[in-house]
Amino acid sequence: MDSIDKFWERFQIAKPEFKNKQYIEAFYFDLTKESATHLLQLVLEGKKTATSSSLLVYKIENEKIPMPKDLSIVTDFDGKPFCVIETKSITILPFNKMTFDICKREGEDLCLETWVEKHTHFFTEDGKMTGYKFTKDMLIVFEDFEVIYKEI
Repeated sequence: MDSIDKFWERFQIAKPEFKNKQYIEAFYFDLTKESATHLLQLVLEGKKTATSSSLLVYKIENEKIPMPKDLSIVTDFDGKPFCVIETKSITILPFNKMTFDICKREGEDLCLETWVEKHTHFFTEDGKMTGYKFTKDMLIVFEDFEVIYKEI
């Protein structure tokens, strides 16, 4: 299995303009292996260019909210790294104020209704694991990103 450190070294060799930068996290999308694999594929194909998280998670885990120019490593469910993404913009809004113009950048849904259904499930389960309670007016962090390096 490829280590995150070795992957990061290859990225910095390939992209020397990022030689002195650090990544803020290495992560996979969603809660299951099947979904993580599907969402990673959408990222690698350029169809998924955004993601959303509960603002409460950042507070509970005492982590900073991603900011433009932050770098992250996207892995598969087993932790194998596949790409580096750069945060382009952050929008914080209540869950129930999401629009299809915003959520379609996640590349997963053809309408707002399915996004709401899937993300209600995600935030409910994530809340149980992390220690918050999903509400329709809770704030979410919507992150637009760009893949700047990938190995496939």
